[in-house]
Amino acid sequence: MNTRTEPLRPQELWSRTLDTTGQGLTTGALQPIATECRVLEHQGVDFQVRVLGRAHLKEDRARREPPRAQPFNPFEHPDPHLVVGPLTPTHVCLLNKFNVVEHHLLIVTRVFEEQESWLTAADFEALALCMSGLDGLGFYNSGEAAGASQRHKHLQLIPPLGPEGLRVPMEALLTPPPPRGQVLELPALGFAHRVTGLGPWEDSPSRDGARMLDAYRALMAAADMHTTPPPPYNLLTTRDWMLLAPRSRAESHGINVNAMGFAGSLLVKTTEQCEHLRQLGPMELLARVTRP
Repeated sequence: MNTRTEPLRPQELWSRTLDTTGQGLTTGALQPIATECRVLEHQGVDFQVRVLGRAHLKEDRARREPPRAQPFNPFEHPDPHLVVGPLTPTHVCLLNKFNVVEHHLLIVTRVFEEQESWLTAADFEALALCMSGLDGLGFYNSGEAAGASQRHKHLQLIPPLGPEGLRVPMEALLTPPPPRGQVLELPALGFAHRVTGLGPWEDSPSRDGARMLDAYRALMAAADMHTTPPPPYNLLTTRDWMLLAPRSRAESHGINVNAMGFAGSLLVKTTEQCEHLRQLGPMELLARVTRP
C-alpha cells in the first residue's frame, strides 16, 4: 500500500507504477479486463481493436451494483492499493482499477470538480509532471458523449501502444507534428478534429504545462468551443502534439468510443462487432461520432 505524502518526482513515476500494480494485483484492488487484441489496417493506421471475451461479459453483468441514491465516486476516497502517489497540491495519481491497457494511470483532482469543466493550468501541470516520467499518451474525455464514465475530473495517461516506436497507432499520420502555435486540420485524418504542435519538451512541469494549456485553448477556440461547460470533446496529447476531437455522440453501431479511439485503439464487446468494424472501417466509425 502506498502511504507516501511527499509529491512524486518524474523519475520515480514508473517504478512507483510498477510497485503499485504488483500490490493491486496481489490484493485484488486492481482488476484488469482481459481482451484479445487484433489489428485492423485502415487509411494508413494499424488500429488496435481489443475484443472482450464472453466470460468477461458474464462477469460484468454479475458484478453490477444496484442503483444508488447518490452515484458512487471512486475518486473521493480512492482505494489506497491503487494510489501511485501525490503529484501536486491539487492532484493525485491512481491506477485505473478496471484497466484494458496495462499501467493505465489516472491524474485526479483532490477536490471534486466536474469532468465537463474546462481544463486548467493545474490540470496540465500535473499531467506534464507524469508525462516527464512516462512518454506516452495523455488524454481527457469531457462529457458522457465523449466516453466519460465518472463525473469527478480526471485526466489519463497510458504507456506507448506502438507499433514500431509510435506512442499510438494514429501517430503514423501525425509525424512530424505541426509547428507550435499552428492549428491545423489534417486531410489524412478522416474525422472532425484540430491538431497543433507543442514544441520541444523541457521536463519542467510548470513550463510544459503552460505550453499545453496554451495549445488546449487554441484548439478549443479553433473548434468554436467557447461555452461553459464546453460541448463534449476528447483531448489527446503527447510531448510533441495535441489533438482535439469535438463529439456528437458516444457510440455508433453499438461501439462506444472514447479518446483512445482517436489514438487508434478501440474496444468492442464481441467478435461480431469486430467484424462489423472491419467492414465499416475504424476511421469511418470515428467520423460518425465526431461533430460535423
